[in-house]
This record gives sequence, structure tokens and C-alpha cells, in this order.
Amino acid sequence: MKVAIIGLDCAAPRLVFDRFRDELPNLRALMDGGCHGRLLSTHPPITVPAWACMMRSQDPGELGIYGFRNRKDHTYDGLSIANASALKDDALWDVLGRAGKQVIVLGVPPSYPPRALHGVQVGCFLTPSTDLAYTYPPGLRQEIESVAPGYVVDVEGFRTDDKDALLKRIYAKTRGHFAVAKHLLRTRPWDFFMMVEMGVDRIHHAFWKYMDPDHPKYERGNAFEHAIRDYYRYCDREIGELLSLFPHDTAVRGVSDHAAKKLDGGTCFNELLI
Repeated sequence: MKVAIIGLDCAAPRLVFDRFRDELPNLRALMDGGCHGRLLSTHPPITVPAWACMMRSQDPGELGIYGFRNRKDHTYDGLSIANASALKDDALWDVLGRAGKQVIVLGVPPSYPPRALHGVQVGCFLTPSTDLAYTYPPGLRQEIESVAPGYVVDVEGFRTDDKDALLKRIYAKTRGHFAVAKHLLRTRPWDFFMMVEMGVDRIHHAFWKYMDPDHPKYERGNAFEHAIRDYYRYCDREIGELLSLFPHDTAVRGVSDHAAKKLDGGTCFNELLI
């Protein structure tokens, strides 16, 4: 039996399980044909370190990573961007590789810089540039460019006010990501497949207030009211194409690392403590 994990970064249970469920036939079929439920994320519940914890059965304290900006030393200003080089212990695919299993790992944070494994790996959104060696084996980079010209690992400027242009970039990024996933499934032997799509997180950051009636800045009938719903529909269609490439007895897991909700404000803890 093969195992396939489809990760949707920031996918919200109340959208997948409830609000959009009837409009997501492929995800709904997975839920109806198996089991589903809410997962407890990490503390803090953010992309880094959540995926690393999930794949290593360790909490942030054991990993030594608590967020995107990681401490290099014990000073107040000794910060660096967390990446895969900070992870010392095996991930699930390392264990499987030693057991002789072929793996495909696509965009699972943090996976830059990539490490040698028994299969192929494509770096995550923390990759500084696709001009760098962000794949294993290194030659896979040229192959990706031929399959998805202009391939990007993240959505540039997802906090911009130009929402029309941003929406196009989110779709372009996601389309390229799934194109590479389908190509690897068709051309590589595999026992374990895992991908994480970051577009869900990016569209939540950019468009949540346009969708959520409880958000203080929500306006009914706005031009982007259904942007998130339509994107979920699109992702579901792409997931359906992935499912068609899996053998019928594949154990499929759809999973998210954390969810999303409206932001009413923030607290500066230093000021609170004072």
C-alpha cells in the first residue's frame, strides 16, 4: 500500500468541514469514505514549526524551533530565518528511505536546503531563490522549469493592496505546484508522497476580511467576497486530479498544520507586563 499526504497550509476546519464542504466534492469524498476531525496544532500554531513537528513527532521545544525567526544564540538580536539545516532528527521520509521506500517530498516546510533522501525533494517557500539548488537531486530543478515555467515556491507580496494582481499570482503559484506534483507522480517510483500547498495560507492572509461576515471590515457584496471559496474549489479540482493518479488502495491523508480566523487586534506583551 502506498501513502499519500496532501497538505493544505492554513486550511480552516470550519471552511472544509462545514461552510464549503458541499462545494468540495473530492475532499468531501475523502471525508465521507474515511474519517475526519480537528487536529491539535503546535504551540505556537504556525507553519514553522508545525509541519516539522508533524513529520518528526517532536514538539517545538524538542526541535529547538519556535517560529520563522529563530535564535542563533542567547542574545536579544541574534536572530536568523529558520530552515531545514536547524533540524537534526529524522523526518518520516528519512525513516521510510532507510527501509527502502521511495519518497516524493514537495514543498513541505521547512525543506530548504534540501537533503539527500531515497527519492526526490523540492524545497519549500523558505527557499530564497529558485536560482539556487532547491531540489534533490539538483538536476530536478531544470526538469521543474520545463514542466512549470516560471515555477515559484511562494506568492510574492501577498500582503499587497493590489488584490487583483495578487489573486492571479496565487493561482499561478498553485497551478505550477500541482503541475510539478502530477509530473513527479507520473514519472517517479514512489511509496510515500507528500506535498504542502501554501496558497491557502496566502489567500487567507489577503482575503479573509472580504469573506467573513464577523470581520469588522467585511462589506457584503464586495468584489472579493467569494475569492477564498472559489480558490478552495480550484484546489479541490487539483486534488481530484492527484487522486486519479494514486492506485486505488492508496492511504490518502489530507491535513493542515493550523487554521485561520479574523484578527481583532494584537497585544504587546512587554507593555502588558509593564
